[in-house]
Amino acid sequence: MKLTFRALQENEPGQVLARLFSEYRTAYLDWWASEGLCGRPTYAECRRALKTHMPELVGIYDQLCAAVGGGDMESRFLSFYCPPRYLAGCSQAIWPSREPLLVRNYDYNPAAFDAVFLKTGWNGCQVMGTSDGLFGLLDGMNDAGLTVSLTFGGRRAVGEGFGVPLILRYILQVCTTLVEAQEVLRRVPCHMSYNVTVMDRSRGFFTAYLAPDRPTVITRASVATNHQERVEWTSHARLTASVERERFLLQRLTLHEEPQEKFVGAFLKPPLYSLAFDRGFGTLYTAAYHPAERFVDLLWPGRVWRKELDQFEAGHLGIEYPVHQNRLAVSP
Repeated sequence: MKLTFRALQENEPGQVLARLFSEYRTAYLDWWASEGLCGRPTYAECRRALKTHMPELVGIYDQLCAAVGGGDMESRFLSFYCPPRYLAGCSQAIWPSREPLLVRNYDYNPAAFDAVFLKTGWNGCQVMGTSDGLFGLLDGMNDAGLTVSLTFGGRRAVGEGFGVPLILRYILQVCTTLVEAQEVLRRVPCHMSYNVTVMDRSRGFFTAYLAPDRPTVITRASVATNHQERVEWTSHARLTASVERERFLLQRLTLHEEPQEKFVGAFLKPPLYSLAFDRGFGTLYTAAYHPAERFVDLLWPGRVWRKELDQFEAGHLGIEYPVHQNRLAVSP
């Protein structure tokens, strides 16, 4: 299996994002309609929900809709409001040292992955992160050094709310502090259960347990895999080895202090690293965010692709994922 990762930059919604959307239009809209359109909200309902819960994003949303043609289905998709269900694996942890460092593995189906790292300057705020559906982010950092990342929370409950990638985008667009981010995560409804870790450049951090059917829980957890305070979806936890990965990371955090390189390297090996792409939980990339120095290293075994917020360079990188982990290769 091969993927080409791209680093793209566009300060305001325009031709770069329009071309990107055009490439994925069919996949995006097929996914949006995958459970039937009768269960999806109308354009008016989507825009009203954005205006109610994320008013600062409405202007950017309108610009994005216009950039991709302004169609009804495209606009409903871009709202991320009450989308179809989507699950993921993922592991993330805060390095136990003075220097702020958030490391995460993104484990997901490669057929549903954009493979785009995007830098934007919307509303004067510099944000870079792994793009999802043009408007959303799977992880990212803003020019205040605030850094966010998500894992699936391992629950079946679905409700009225936004897809979590747009909530991460919203945090990075409007927040500069942990307190502001907590307020957003308590206030904005999420359509499924997710764990969101937020860290600032002083190494302050928290992990929020989001759910559509109960209030957000703010914790001091420095590790997040695919359950919340306890396992509630046993078969999913077993399939993704959520408990085993959590224990592995907690042991690394508590039993001994290890160098940064060794801690990051653990994410590139089992049990954290996975090639279970046939089950939708293969590790597509590892990201190590350094908010104090405003850069991120995107990693695969044997390769690092650094992206700096202040000196962002567009480009592409081909990755080949073999069946066996020890045969993974990287092409320029």
